[in-house]
Amino acid sequence: MNTKPGWNIQTYQVPLGSGITLEGNLNIPEQAYGIVLFVHGSGSSRHSPRNQFVARMLHDAGFATLLIDLLTLEEEEEDRYTGHLRFDITLLSKRVVHATDWLSQNPATSHLNIGYFGASTGAAAALVAAAEHPHAVGAVVSRGGRPDLAGSFLRHVLAPTLLIVGSKDRQVILLNREAASFLTCENEIAIVEGATHLFEEPGTLEQVAELASRWFAGYLVT
Repeated sequence: MNTKPGWNIQTYQVPLGSGITLEGNLNIPEQAYGIVLFVHGSGSSRHSPRNQFVARMLHDAGFATLLIDLLTLEEEEEDRYTGHLRFDITLLSKRVVHATDWLSQNPATSHLNIGYFGASTGAAAALVAAAEHPHAVGAVVSRGGRPDLAGSFLRHVLAPTLLIVGSKDRQVILLNREAASFLTCENEIAIVEGATHLFEEPGTLEQVAELASRWFAGYLVT
């Protein structure tokens, strides 16, 4: 474990079994209300500036955060050329389940209710993991996600789910509405006006973080 200067981030090795580990950045504020596991999207990593921005705002709101790499360095190198692992929802969701188990067993986080924040294809992996871990996950938030890729697992998600999409990301809006029709848990679609897929427009990512913070506050805080 290495401690980075500033913002109290600690880097951990999250074991997956068979000698495989993932690197994750854990940040726990004093008297945390819950913890949010970030599940990044296609071709991204724990260094995603958008996820780091949202994580900082959640931290300011009192939530602990864990940003992890879902692929090993070797897998990332392979995926850079093939692009197939980033869409392997089965593989990615299993990694999320392992990370969830690690949070549940880690003395620093075992007392905290867990939420998922998924982006792009990571949203599908988060929803599949939530379906497979129905009593361990308290809430799910998707940012510009592809929840439709979770397929039949959508019907088995129990955690209240918020799907955030930019108003200009029209195709993804349709895919989110289709996915929401299969969810049986409490769910809501939030449209951020003026935002495209990556929420790069001024103020739009702040809106994502505020929506996520309110959703997690409603379901993780006891």
